[in-house]
Amino acid sequence: MFTTIDHVTKSYRIHPAWFVAAVAFVALVGAAGFRATPSVMIRPLHDEFGWSLGTISAAVSVNLLLYGLTAPFAAALMERFGIRRVVMAALVLVSAGSGLTVFMRASWQLVLFWGVLVGLGTGSMALGFVAVIAGRWFVKQRGLVTGVLTAGGAAGNLIFLPVLASLTSGHGWRVAALTVSAAALLVVPLVWWFLKDHPAHLGIGAYGGSFEEPKPIAPHGAARIALRALRDAAKTRAFWLLAGGFAICGATTNGLVGTHFIPAAHDHGMPETTAASLLALVGLFDIAGTIASGWLTDRVDSRILLGGYYFLRGMSLLVLPSLFAASAHPSMVLFILFYGLDWVATVPPTVTLCREYFGASGPVVFGWVFASHQFGAAIAATGAGLVRDQLGAYTVAWYVAGGLAVFASILSLMLFAGGKLKPIAPGIGLAVPAKA
Repeated sequence: MFTTIDHVTKSYRIHPAWFVAAVAFVALVGAAGFRATPSVMIRPLHDEFGWSLGTISAAVSVNLLLYGLTAPFAAALMERFGIRRVVMAALVLVSAGSGLTVFMRASWQLVLFWGVLVGLGTGSMALGFVAVIAGRWFVKQRGLVTGVLTAGGAAGNLIFLPVLASLTSGHGWRVAALTVSAAALLVVPLVWWFLKDHPAHLGIGAYGGSFEEPKPIAPHGAARIALRALRDAAKTRAFWLLAGGFAICGATTNGLVGTHFIPAAHDHGMPETTAASLLALVGLFDIAGTIASGWLTDRVDSRILLGGYYFLRGMSLLVLPSLFAASAHPSMVLFILFYGLDWVATVPPTVTLCREYFGASGPVVFGWVFASHQFGAAIAATGAGLVRDQLGAYTVAWYVAGGLAVFASILSLMLFAGGKLKPIAPGIGLAVPAKA
């Protein structure tokens, strides 16, 4: 006989949901290791193999695209096979993809190992994973937990970027790749022992909620669940506004700044280790910004938050070209601080709006919204590399990204005019407009 949540609060000094969230955080940090690697490896790969920045950026784009496209299917797989199994398999893929890069000799191998394997692995632990954990294990403090888990990726950047830059500079990029491979693999046992699939398996309810039996496993496959969620969500105006804004979010973060900030700074005479340290600072302030955004999401309308975040990001990108120099002067550090606070602050309000508009199908729908994020990131990664190859500088790329971020702010505020959605059945991907 399962105990009730009231009994649990008397029996557990700390609700098990917090331990699940802690293990999920560690898994996200481990997965983020290779996500931090592209920016420190672009120049060494160019120097060793003679590949153009456009070619290397294309491999990054495949990684970013698969990272996003995997997310909705991974969320559905977690519903089908359990969180623990999917996360363990994802960490093994990340480790294999990173380790195999040391044997590559041609650019297609870079695309296969760095782009496909690592893209699939990290995509399985992307923000769809965050949405599943927060939605399944938390009722109270859901926005805050979403912010903390999202900050796991930033923590990975913070931990790995300076180390990887130092290893690449002192021992070569292969040592850095093997370090990431080992770090991802070391997280697997932790996930096996501590990451539980559902609160009901412990006989409890979610934190702040009552006990609920797990929903029966859907008789159809994960692919059908994910595609049905996309089909139903795509009929709504809210989905396209959220997806459009999040595509621009990806273009202006992972795609542009995350991939090209270090080579852009190097163009102005800044050492790569210094530029990598600045990018790591983005990760440091990102942790604070994302957690604060989660706290705000529990208190302020998410549409207002998104509009403000995107507008401020656009303004900062428009000033960035004038800040590059051979050293890390105070104005650049101020930009890093501000941009870090805003980096993925967009995630908690976007997750909240997906649950608000699409109900129980919110995590899977958010996976598709996140896919648009990575689609935008992939376009920006390749596009900025081509701009640099053709024009000899990144300036145009920064200005275009700034204008797009302001446009994303407008898209977010347009959500006020769309009405709300409500679930019409307790399945996946079933939602209709509340207003005709």
